[in-house]
Amino acid sequence: MTLLLQKLIFAAQHIAALALFLWAAWGVGDLVGARLRAGPPARHGTARGDAWLGLALSCALGIGVFVLLLQGLGIVGWLRPAATMALLLAALAAAAMRTPAAWRRLRAVPPAPAPTLAERTMRWVVAGAVVVCLIEPLSPPFAFDEMMYHLPWARETALSGRIGIHDWLRYPWFPYNYNLLYAAALPWMGDVFPHLLHALAGWLSALVVYRLAVLYTDRIVAGMAVVILLAVGEYANALIDMAVALFVVAACAALWIWQEDGDGDGGARPTRWLVLAAFFLGVAAGSKYQALTFLPLLGLWVLWRERRPGPLALGLAAFLLPCIYWYARNWLQTGDPFNPIGARVFGFTNWNPADYQQQLDDVRAHASLPNVMFWALLVVPFGVFWKARPAVRAAFAFGVWSLVVWVLTSRYPRYMMASFPILAWLGAMGWRQLYLWGAGLVRSRAPGLAGGRRPAMAAGALVAVLAAAGLSRFAAHWRIISPTPQTREAFLRQQVPGYEVLSYLRAHPVPDKLYQVVLNDALYYAGVPAWGDVFGPYRYADFVYLPADELARKLAAQGFGRIVIRTDLAPYIHTKPGFDRRFQLIAEQGSVKAYRILPATP
Repeated sequence: MTLLLQKLIFAAQHIAALALFLWAAWGVGDLVGARLRAGPPARHGTARGDAWLGLALSCALGIGVFVLLLQGLGIVGWLRPAATMALLLAALAAAAMRTPAAWRRLRAVPPAPAPTLAERTMRWVVAGAVVVCLIEPLSPPFAFDEMMYHLPWARETALSGRIGIHDWLRYPWFPYNYNLLYAAALPWMGDVFPHLLHALAGWLSALVVYRLAVLYTDRIVAGMAVVILLAVGEYANALIDMAVALFVVAACAALWIWQEDGDGDGGARPTRWLVLAAFFLGVAAGSKYQALTFLPLLGLWVLWRERRPGPLALGLAAFLLPCIYWYARNWLQTGDPFNPIGARVFGFTNWNPADYQQQLDDVRAHASLPNVMFWALLVVPFGVFWKARPAVRAAFAFGVWSLVVWVLTSRYPRYMMASFPILAWLGAMGWRQLYLWGAGLVRSRAPGLAGGRRPAMAAGALVAVLAAAGLSRFAAHWRIISPTPQTREAFLRQQVPGYEVLSYLRAHPVPDKLYQVVLNDALYYAGVPAWGDVFGPYRYADFVYLPADELARKLAAQGFGRIVIRTDLAPYIHTKPGFDRRFQLIAEQGSVKAYRILPATP
């Protein structure tokens, strides 16, 4: 079998499995959200009346319900393959029962107006971007935070069946809502599938934004927003930022439906949409602390329109349901519900003030400007959609809030990702307006350039450039798909520092603990807990600068039997005087060396 065919089969298997999960999630979401369709018929051209937006929100709701159920299983120690498969089968049964009615709803959607040439061209551009993005998650995990704590946490949770505190990870008390999906998937589908689960959140975000943009701007802006979001999002790893983005934009869509429904019948807004929005925000807040930054804006927006205690209490309960476990656990166990970022207010526990400051310094060191695709949002208030579209003004307020908070807190690019769907829509509106201004200027100053075939030729050239960029990106991601154990091993040996050394340690387990130095980005492949980090109780500063004999004694006293070091980044450890008397080399690959800690000799 050729490698090309193996890659195609590998891709088809994983995408089919993802489609099956998505169908199951939709079934759960459609079942739970059936009451949301109650009430008077939705007005044409409103968010509640859009069948495709409803489908996307049902998928997001189903994923959120899955997360909630997995959280419950993890709390009681039942997060095992048999239980997760039972959940999936039950969800598939619900999906099978509800599909015929949903199909009838979609078929009842009135046909859209015939697309213009520009809209047809935009559809092809969107289709190309989707195809490129579809293969990005298919490589093995090999870099960044997914190796450091997202996948290690998921693996430990899958092995134990229980949500636990793993003090060898950088963030042992992090809220891990979306990572529960990774823990459930690992025993069944391996460690590539979590990439697809993360990407799925981004793709659903794109669908939500596309439908909102079609409703409240136009199809050109909608297509541009999808292309921007697919271009700037993270789809090749198992982080959780795109998941947070999905639940935040879903909450915004639900709140907009809540407002529109109230505006249509004298202000009596149905509580069900408020409850749904609060649940989405709760899932986001239980996945990453940054989601909390949207609560002041959205909370004030709700309080401006709703002051009845009953609906507000239901909304608060729906928000707390999927996230209160993490914050209550953190508060009870460490005194800091936001551990470790609340340390200056609630007191330091596993981190100390130096750790906290070092984290802030690291974030500031990686600060940069927002992606250039978002810059055009500054012209949205001067554009054609501003005055007549309240949804556009609401989206702009959200975008400004998120940017201001981001500038004041971090200016770290990935911390803005929860806002990417709305920012992509705003950026698309801005670029569309700049095009309209530019075209108007050309028509007034150089009418000869505006006529004939020249505009079509310019559009064709732009599409050709986008196609070339897309093909290059597709080829780069296609090359690193590793469908067999042999191709996977070859890829990881090339991409992961010390992979062979870590494989040796994984294949030769010992009861003693492992200490690692500057191999955080490869931590997942150690296969076992590996202590050591710049932060926390096993911080490098408390160990690696000690003399060799004292280092060996301290490690041994805390239960460590081995140490693995990336010597090109920490050359001052294995070169200490007397190091060879207390540390025995057992494996090495390039600059990565593993040592056994020897007992002191008389």
